[in-house]
Amino acid sequence: MLKLLLIFTIIPLLELWLLIEIGKIWGATLTVLLVAATGFLGVWLLKLQGVFIMYRIQEEIAYGQVPGDSMLDGLFLLMGGALLLTPGILTDLVGFSFLIPLTRQFIKKIAAKFIQRSINRGNIYIGRW
Repeated sequence: MLKLLLIFTIIPLLELWLLIEIGKIWGATLTVLLVAATGFLGVWLLKLQGVFIMYRIQEEIAYGQVPGDSMLDGLFLLMGGALLLTPGILTDLVGFSFLIPLTRQFIKKIAAKFIQRSINRGNIYIGRW
């Protein structure tokens, strides 16, 4: 419940405060242009990375490989795109970090460790019904 409060209340308020503060420094027009520019740049980067990952998944399937790592990349692209659609500076920074291959690799390592720990603790069960 606390996580939902954080996601849907505190983060948007923090984003709004940050946009207001940037607006005081740069003015409203430049602040709106900044939000629009990050949106356009995000869509372009998402498309570029998405096409690359789609080809990689197709290639791995064609060679009879399970595209697990590529599918995880696709999941991070989906989350990054969703964050970039949310107006705000902090969500844009996190969204871009999911789209840029170098930072995405770092985040995937952290996520893999978290998932492995959860499996070891029994919080995640992988098996048959």
